[in-house]
Amino acid sequence: MFKNLSFSKKDSITGLFVYTLGDTIATLINGDFHWSRVLGMALIGASIYAFEIPNYFRWIERFVTTQNKFKRQAAKTFWSLAFFNPIWIARHLFFIYLFTGMYDTINLSIFRIALSSFLMGIPISITGNYIIQNLISLKYRFLASAIFSGLMAVYYALSAVWFKS
Repeated sequence: MFKNLSFSKKDSITGLFVYTLGDTIATLINGDFHWSRVLGMALIGASIYAFEIPNYFRWIERFVTTQNKFKRQAAKTFWSLAFFNPIWIARHLFFIYLFTGMYDTINLSIFRIALSSFLMGIPISITGNYIIQNLISLKYRFLASAIFSGLMAVYYALSAVWFKS
């Protein structure tokens, strides 16, 4: 499995710009803009997200080999949704809190916020991940996912406020 891992300059640049833009829009909506967050999310988008997401999408393509079109589409959607789970969302929130210096907010309540955010976003996530996994070619899937994640970053940022109490 690990022999097929790759990390491209194109994915890094895509992650840098698209994740940073989506998160910056979220901060502007929340009125909570921080340069440290912009720089931190740029770093995460260009490195961690640019490495793990395209590799996971390639794994899905290799793993989901069922011949039945409906089962294949459902499996690809499921595996994508499984990747962007409450733990992934909690890690994203951890990065946000870390880069904004909100260290006292980094605690177990992040998981509750992430779970609420995940559950409330399932209809949008299923739709978005279905489109990304089944209608977008693998070559452009990370870009499509980064754009979708940028939109979801707005939702995650707002959900951190909505689901906090």
